[in-house]
Amino acid sequence: MVEDAEPRRRAAHLGPERRRPMILDAALQVFSANGYAGTTMQSVADAAGVTKPVVYDCFANRDELLLALLAREEQHLVISIVAALPADPSVGTPEEHVLDGLTAFLTTAAKNPQSWRIVFGAQYGAAPVVADRVRAARAFLVEGLRLTLMKSLPGVTDPDANLPVLAELLASMTEACARMLVVDGTDRSPADLAKVVSQVVGGGFGNV
Repeated sequence: MVEDAEPRRRAAHLGPERRRPMILDAALQVFSANGYAGTTMQSVADAAGVTKPVVYDCFANRDELLLALLAREEQHLVISIVAALPADPSVGTPEEHVLDGLTAFLTTAAKNPQSWRIVFGAQYGAAPVVADRVRAARAFLVEGLRLTLMKSLPGVTDPDANLPVLAELLASMTEACARMLVVDGTDRSPADLAKVVSQVVGGGFGNV
């Protein structure tokens, strides 16, 4: 006698608000693997183990889903950014701040590669509203670096000086290092990359 196959387990009946975190977790996995173009409501539903209507109950469309995901992952990155900034910029040299802060920052990035992949990947092929959200996150990083540099450099009274330029350059190098870690798969460690950047920018601080 052939036993009946075990019936397929049905997902628990949860409301949209309770399902959202689960859907976002699935979307992060899909986006990290397939990018913006490869992330569809059906692929997210498959990854979450639910039907597509369940995903639509939580998010009206793909862009709304990705905006919610980006907002959540941005929070993780903002926490890592703030944690990497020196608690007291007046203690130590700017070069030391760059080395210590960037080491901590890139170490966090290496531990959270999917968060970074969505921030990098959302810039390409995404709807303008999604790309705008990415730019806003980057602007936060640049402003944080500018304020830190301003407090770190002795005798700087003009906040406009060259600090915005230095902050932009440092942010670009930080992004490049994070990309190498989480996208390109470099064999360099966060500490190695931070050391290279601090050596590159070290000579520039004294000429501000």
